[in-house]
Amino acid sequence: MAFEGCFVTGTDTGVGKTLVSAALLHTLARHHPRVVGMKPVAAGLVQQGGAWVAEDVLALRAASTVAVPPGLDNPVALPEPLSPHLAAARVGRRVGVAELVAAHRELRSLADVVLVEGSGGWRVPLNEDETLADLAVALALPVVLVVGLRLGCLNHALLSAEAIRAEGLHLAGWVANTVDPAMACRDENIQTLRQRLAAPLLGTVPWQPQGPDARAVLLELPSAWKHGKESHELAE
Repeated sequence: MAFEGCFVTGTDTGVGKTLVSAALLHTLARHHPRVVGMKPVAAGLVQQGGAWVAEDVLALRAASTVAVPPGLDNPVALPEPLSPHLAAARVGRRVGVAELVAAHRELRSLADVVLVEGSGGWRVPLNEDETLADLAVALALPVVLVVGLRLGCLNHALLSAEAIRAEGLHLAGWVANTVDPAMACRDENIQTLRQRLAAPLLGTVPWQPQGPDARAVLLELPSAWKHGKESHELAE
């Protein structure tokens, strides 16, 4: 089966999912002509150009190679930076997996590869019954786990990987992101995860004191995700 996209999750909120997602989009664009990022649910908006939009969504759009209707790459935009089910309840809205899957289906017709970035960690609630994990299962995409390198990351990463596999999904790889530059035994923690996660390390993101720069992040894609680089370059 041809590669159509992936689902990016994290060990927690604030671990660099958007940075890694944007870096993955830049890397995928070397092999696929039309790549687009999707943030199904964004909570916490800023005003830009007279519109309210999430900074995560802006970063994904900047890294995508095709422009799509905003209702597709970010079908649910919620004002307050809260868990999706709480942010939605504050505005009297219910977010469901079905509507997000429908948006993804339309997005697939506009791009060769769709990267879907989750919100928070693996089991963040969408409503009283469904979580982001249910969306990932419905999309049936390979999963990339972003591990925020800080104290506690071993437990969070191993539990997340266990939960992903328990849903019957493929953990295609993980990315180590340095969120605490003073973390003790950083390299030893990475090595522990290499031994225990049973998935390839796609890259290690160093601390970026000047702010996140997705283009500076070097990632190695799984070989099955690479397609037609030579023909893409000839077409440009």
